[in-house]
Amino acid sequence: MSAYGTAGAYRRLTQEEADLICTKHDRLWTARPGGARAVFSWLDLSGLNFRGRNLCDADFTGAILHGAKFANARLDHAVFFGADLQDADLSESSMRRSDLRGACLRAADLTGADLFEADLREGSIAAVDRAKGLRLLEHVNRVAEAQGATLAGANLERSKLSGVIAIRADFTDAVMKDAKLVRANLKQASMSGANLAGADLSGADLSGADLRDAVLVGATIYACNTTDARMDGALTDLPSGKDVSELPYAEMVAAHALWCETGGKEGAPSVFDGADLRALSSIKGYNLTALSAKGAVFYGLDMEGVQLQGARLEGADLRSCNLRRADLRGARLSGAKLSGSDLREALLGPLLIGPDRVLPCDLTRAVAKGTDFSNADMRQAVMVLSDVSRSNFSGAALRQIDLTGAHRAGAKGLDVPSPAAPAPAAG
Repeated sequence: MSAYGTAGAYRRLTQEEADLICTKHDRLWTARPGGARAVFSWLDLSGLNFRGRNLCDADFTGAILHGAKFANARLDHAVFFGADLQDADLSESSMRRSDLRGACLRAADLTGADLFEADLREGSIAAVDRAKGLRLLEHVNRVAEAQGATLAGANLERSKLSGVIAIRADFTDAVMKDAKLVRANLKQASMSGANLAGADLSGADLSGADLRDAVLVGATIYACNTTDARMDGALTDLPSGKDVSELPYAEMVAAHALWCETGGKEGAPSVFDGADLRALSSIKGYNLTALSAKGAVFYGLDMEGVQLQGARLEGADLRSCNLRRADLRGARLSGAKLSGSDLREALLGPLLIGPDRVLPCDLTRAVAKGTDFSNADMRQAVMVLSDVSRSNFSGAALRQIDLTGAHRAGAKGLDVPSPAAPAPAAG
């Protein structure tokens, strides 16, 4: 019997047979003798375990993968054309540039998966017919379906999702920058906090969708249906709060920096509470110590090396900002949005304000999902009830950090034990 299935005729594969194919594929990938590309096309692989496997470039064309387990697997450039991935576990897997045209992802779990430039458009499979040549197989002639799928925190940047059916799918906090979602059916989808900057949503159906706090900067929404969609706090190209045109913000920033650098002899302190500062593009390296910018929008700004010691940034939108090596010692960032920002090597420790008094960096209830804190100084930082899920803390200084009640699912390098729950009251 052939090791592989044929179009329309599925053979059930055992776990042992699948493991052997995976081993040979790994040998090929590592240039060892006895290797062969993994070809699972037209096979029934329902429920099989591929967790953590390296299956880059593997072929799953037309395969039945119902409930298969691919958590943390490497599936870059893999072919899932017309495959049935219903209820499959693809969480935290890498599927960069994978071919998912015509695949069924109904109720699949792709939490935190990397689908950069993946192709999820409609597709049809053609099989050889001796009398008629190529013929379409109608049972796999369908649009890509992700109805009820979970893609929370997934990376879908520049992915192709035109025509996809993703009714009630969960795209919470997903990165969907420059994604193609033309005519996509996203009815009642959860897209709160999703980054759709530059995405093409022409003709998409977003009726009843949850787009709260989503980023739609530069998105194309021509003929897009947003009936009954929730868009509270969504960031668009329209000014959010006071626009730069209303006040000379560039001059105010320069004046504040001069005031800091001269110890108050020149310049003047500035207040940016509720301001939309996106048009500044860059405040890289500025000295903005003690700046007040509560509720201000900094989204996407280049703020590398900026000095914001003791700054008042409560509720500020700092998503997708470059804050690498920024000095935020003692800054007040409670309720701030930091998701997707670069805070590598940033200073988020305490600020010495007296001989025996320090002011910790306050990140209480801050939302920092998918944020890069690697090699940052976060000693004594207060992150009570914050959300740092899927963030990277590799190499960060975390001594005496307070993460009481913090949500940290999928966070890397955060080897700090959770604080013990308070003992129940007597009586």
